[in-house]
Amino acid sequence: MLAALLLACVARTAMAAQSFDVLIRNGHVMDGTGSPWYSADVGIRDGRIAAIGRLPGATAKTVIDAQNQLITPGFIDMLGQSEMTILVEPRLPSKIFQGITTEITGEGASAAPLNDRIIAADRVSYEHLKITPDWRTLAQYYKRLEHQGIGINLASYVGATSVRRMVIGDDNRAPTAAELQKMRQLVAEAMRDGAFGLSTALQYAPAPYATTEELIALAAEAGRFGGIYASHMRSEQTGIMQALDETIRIGREARVPVEIWHLKTAGKPMWGKMKDVIAKIESARASGVDITADTYAYTAWFNSFSAFVPPWAHDGGDAKLIERMKDPVTRARIRKDMTTPTTEWDNEWLAIPGPEAILLCVVQNPKLHALQGKTLAQAAALRHQDPIDALLDILIEDKAYTEVAVFGMDEPDVTLALQQPWVSIDNDSEGTSPTGLLGEEHPHPRAYATFPRILRKYVRDEHKLTLQDAIRKFTALPAQKLGLTDRGVLKAGMWADIAVFDPAKIHDVATFEQPNQLSVGMQYVLVNGVPVIAGGKATNQLPGKVLRGPGYAP
Repeated sequence: MLAALLLACVARTAMAAQSFDVLIRNGHVMDGTGSPWYSADVGIRDGRIAAIGRLPGATAKTVIDAQNQLITPGFIDMLGQSEMTILVEPRLPSKIFQGITTEITGEGASAAPLNDRIIAADRVSYEHLKITPDWRTLAQYYKRLEHQGIGINLASYVGATSVRRMVIGDDNRAPTAAELQKMRQLVAEAMRDGAFGLSTALQYAPAPYATTEELIALAAEAGRFGGIYASHMRSEQTGIMQALDETIRIGREARVPVEIWHLKTAGKPMWGKMKDVIAKIESARASGVDITADTYAYTAWFNSFSAFVPPWAHDGGDAKLIERMKDPVTRARIRKDMTTPTTEWDNEWLAIPGPEAILLCVVQNPKLHALQGKTLAQAAALRHQDPIDALLDILIEDKAYTEVAVFGMDEPDVTLALQQPWVSIDNDSEGTSPTGLLGEEHPHPRAYATFPRILRKYVRDEHKLTLQDAIRKFTALPAQKLGLTDRGVLKAGMWADIAVFDPAKIHDVATFEQPNQLSVGMQYVLVNGVPVIAGGKATNQLPGKVLRGPGYAP
């Protein structure tokens, strides 16, 4: 017995006397699992957590005093959209000042696969960000990221839209058997390159042209490599129950876990219906379908302005869409469809109170820049136009690039979704910066504020979540869904993605009127053991890694 006690004492002394690269002292460790905080020091070596506990004799090259601060895992953004902007500003200040250390991206359209036809069709987008797409596969895109360096960890799905465009283009038709086989091969190649699964964004053409059977085939291919199926569902409005049925069926028949992106009940007719959506998801879970969701917890969504135009008008791509909006006869048909109730597509025009609920945010045409930050009602008045005519003409003048925030959700529904134990958090916005090229845009404030806002509004002010449950939703829950077994929890052996902050002080600053403002309160943020924020200021380090999925074959 005495010998055992002596050995334990020696072991504790050896641990306390260790030397680390970074030592975080005197903090309140909240490990991400949902447990309350406890007092401990955290020792980091070679990018990983080497020890957690009382380490009074330990030394380190860098010592961080976290007195009265919370030490948590770095936050995981379940849908981040930064695949292009990380090439423009690899430090991604809008992300790190929220405490985000890992992002997964690729909503329906992923960075790859690419071909010359897609690049030509999307030329406006690349030119807007001054990017030359010199990659064609996900592996080549990842090599570009690793060559330049990145400020956070980045992972990606392979987009079903990208795969479809590689083989079929933007046309509204089904693939032949040979084409579907080629699409499956592209999914398999992307999974071997490191994709985490298959994604869809079924509101945005040409994605709506895909049948459920096509999606099952592609999702099953991703599932062969251990991937998951993540979806912006076909409807988030009056057709949401049918969309849920489709999503659940895809998960069940493809035998893959499912993630529903930015869970919402959109449009006034759907207000109060979140409880029904939750009941259907709970029923699917009870039947054995691994289905979860995420939310950004705002009452306004953010998407392409062209989503207001019915899907049939997008057949053939943006060039064809612009031709149709210019043609008086076809334009009249578009207007009629926009003003006619339907469950065939998510008609955003009828989901909102009026043009005052649409905020113009991002344009590429310099002549339209003055409209950023104005509502469509204001823009239409300035242009002396009917709001629908203004909408269509702005799209024509901006080559269908415009992005908007749309106020169409009810706060109780948003809160109820956030509170579900299987709901994690997504920004659903690309990483950005208050300065430089990206600072010229007018994004949704969620780009800068989602995670700190949840801590301020839903934890501290309204007590709708406990602090430890919010941190679990930010960390362990998304890591579990993605299969990130070495991230998302604070324990020895894990990668040292860590946030240090005072939970009583952290808060969002960005607003819809003034969105380009960094959140406040992160004292230290470490990515793979390297501080990207130290003493509340960016260090400009680029320690992020490309994270590759379960099918990765070097």
